[in-house]
Amino acid sequence: MNIFEELKARGLIFQTTDESALVKALTETSVSFYTGYDPTADSLHLGHLVPILNMRRLQLAGHHPVALVGGATGMIGDPSFKDAERSLQTTDTVAEWSKSIKQQLSRFLSFEGENAAIVVNNYDWFANMNVLEFLRDVGKYYTINYMMSKESVKKRIETGISYTEFAYQILQGYDFYQLNESHGVNLQIGGSDQWGNMVAGTDLIRKKSGNETHVITVPLITDSTGKKFGKSEGNAVWLDADKTSPYEFYQFWLNIADADAVKFLKIFTFLSLDEIDTIAKAFEAAPHERLAQKTLAKEVVTLVHGEAAYAQAVNISEQLFAGHIKALSVKDIKAGLKDVPSYTVASDFDGNLVNLLVDAKISPSRRQAREDITNGAIYLNGERQTELDYMLTDADKLEGELTVIRRGKKKYTIVNY
Repeated sequence: MNIFEELKARGLIFQTTDESALVKALTETSVSFYTGYDPTADSLHLGHLVPILNMRRLQLAGHHPVALVGGATGMIGDPSFKDAERSLQTTDTVAEWSKSIKQQLSRFLSFEGENAAIVVNNYDWFANMNVLEFLRDVGKYYTINYMMSKESVKKRIETGISYTEFAYQILQGYDFYQLNESHGVNLQIGGSDQWGNMVAGTDLIRKKSGNETHVITVPLITDSTGKKFGKSEGNAVWLDADKTSPYEFYQFWLNIADADAVKFLKIFTFLSLDEIDTIAKAFEAAPHERLAQKTLAKEVVTLVHGEAAYAQAVNISEQLFAGHIKALSVKDIKAGLKDVPSYTVASDFDGNLVNLLVDAKISPSRRQAREDITNGAIYLNGERQTELDYMLTDADKLEGELTVIRRGKKKYTIVNY
């Protein structure tokens, strides 16, 4: 199975320009290819992971990856299938975001060997190009009719699109031309929403230099409900550990629906298709054991954050499940209980547990608080507390910072001092 057939079998190819010519190039030569990443934030997110992993797959197959950071295009904003224009960022902000993205990409690609990856920034060739050069040397190759025909533009015409965003497809087209000229890049890979921008590049290259180039788009990844993948309760799942902790990242994959787990093993892991088939059969026979989700979580967390982060995420999960709060560091507790309610005690807090339960809204009344304590429903740092007149002391403050109170089996509250 060649690399193109493998990508297809994994569900990673949506459109191509000339499939037979592309397959021939990928199987008979070493192809230089690129994917662009605009710095619209200080971190890449889960939506970027598919093209990143495709770059790695192609590099492992012997091809040359070029990662393009859009220091220039990131200042404009791609209108593709966006309902409204992005907020424009300052040059300094985009420059800082570009550095962060370059560092993240460096974790996934090899920068050594015969087909070593390189990272480029399109700000390097756009920064000194004036508007007359751009219109004369690039703009003349595009007709308004051609640009208006793009689906990404058509959708925005109804609500309004600025000339700034309208011209984005030309900028991306010129990126491809520039990389073709300077690095011999003849394949661009991107999301399915990028098709119009990407073929704007193949057209420009054909008209200006006569070279044949190719495009592969990756399908939009959705879950079994049709929801765009990578959104967690409306928030992006980031690849930066400071924005989405390894524990949160682990939990995200562990909670993937059964209907999606095997599909995502093909897309997001480097397990062979035979290995995935074996896992799929075991998973189908005993779905309650969640083998597919556990494997998915292990593979992706290790890939993105490393083995130590995966081991830490598993440990946090196991200790929280067992109620062994004291076995965790405060840092791990904060990661594992990030979304639970918290309460900061008043400066005159006397340590009375009943009062704390009411003040922190753990129990609705003093009577209920006393009943909860008497019935054994209250746990301090994982240990049941049944004394009605219990007074919290410094010994109850983990690392001098907080106390974890649990009411019943699952209702956690973090008490800060």
